[in-house]
Amino acid sequence: MNHDKAHFIVVGGGHAAGQLLESLRKEGFTGKLSLISEEHLLPYQRPHLSKLYLSGELAKEKLLYRPTDFYSENKIDVLLGERVDAIEPKDKIIILANGAQLHYDKLALTTGARIRKLSIPGTESKGVFYLRTADDVDHIRDALAQAKNVVLIGGGFLGLEAASVMTEQGKSVTVLEMQERVMATAVAPAVSDFYEELHRNNRVDIRTNVQVQSIEEDKGYVKEVVCKDGTSYPADLVIISIGITPNIELAKNAKLSCDNGICVDEYALTSDPNIVSAGDCTIHPNRFLDRTLRLESVHNAVEQAKTAAASMCGHQSIYEQVPWFWSDQYDHRLQMVGIPGNDDNLHVRGDIKLGKFSVWFFSDGQLTACHAVNSPKDYMACRKLMENRIAILPEQLADARLDLHTLLPRKAPLAFQKRKSLLQATGS
Repeated sequence: MNHDKAHFIVVGGGHAAGQLLESLRKEGFTGKLSLISEEHLLPYQRPHLSKLYLSGELAKEKLLYRPTDFYSENKIDVLLGERVDAIEPKDKIIILANGAQLHYDKLALTTGARIRKLSIPGTESKGVFYLRTADDVDHIRDALAQAKNVVLIGGGFLGLEAASVMTEQGKSVTVLEMQERVMATAVAPAVSDFYEELHRNNRVDIRTNVQVQSIEEDKGYVKEVVCKDGTSYPADLVIISIGITPNIELAKNAKLSCDNGICVDEYALTSDPNIVSAGDCTIHPNRFLDRTLRLESVHNAVEQAKTAAASMCGHQSIYEQVPWFWSDQYDHRLQMVGIPGNDDNLHVRGDIKLGKFSVWFFSDGQLTACHAVNSPKDYMACRKLMENRIAILPEQLADARLDLHTLLPRKAPLAFQKRKSLLQATGS
């Protein structure tokens, strides 16, 4: 393929889209490059939405993954507020909602995910919001100015991050979680317990094991949230955050292989060799975990996008990294690495009461994950141990005086550093 005359198209508007565009130019692609996004904002960083942007500390332009000038300087055609309705892989054509057809030589799908809707009466009332996009937060902030009682339905990362922002703004905040503890599917029980106490100490009313039955209104505006056990909570603003669903319909209708995500290999290639995919919408193999999985994280979006860009340019760069995540709530940072199993053995290191500890997970003696609260050294040690496949014994964690980094060789690079070195060595 003559890259000077080729047309590469990236569909999406998040981290993966922004990184793909940047990486394509860095990989040496000199042809026509287009971005198509349904949103009216250039690719931006979603993690800030429930924290700094919601609080008003971060201006909208600071959300952008790359500044506005980046797109003109890199000769990127940008189509915002446009939806791709269909892909015709045989003819290498995408069809926009307005009927326009665009030919591509290589196509990248970074379609991300959408919020999961709650099927109960009252969700259409004024004052009820979902939180996924910058526009969502703009509407929430407008309503928040007059709100006194806020109810968050869902006790995951996003809901708790938003709760920490709004209670610090003097709002009366209630979190309703249907599971027995907050962040139940993501963190260890000790971590859930710690954050529940942290929020309660900051005047957030945390309710677990509750199931919301309806949202009641008065003259079209939300009035209260009613649960199946008969309890009700006054609300003049409700935010629903119960998870997301990958946007795979475009790929599925194009007959690409999908299974709770767009199926890609270790090179971010879909079942069509001319189409790659990256980010929240993909399900991919992970050699460290020895299984396929779909990840909802910035790390995955950015690093997988780099691999996808390389594949589009005819290079090979395997996406092979241990997953990691983070969450900021109040002045406490939670950092997670790896994916623990339900039956893993847990070992706590540090002092939970002091708010500085880590929970380590082992399966058959093998380290699988670490959840660290205000313990960046433990988090980084675990990440290096896992990415360099260095064994550690649970009993070694018992010695709080042991610097875990002494268990690492002098050079224990992280996966992205290894890939960078490999690319430099091969000249890619």
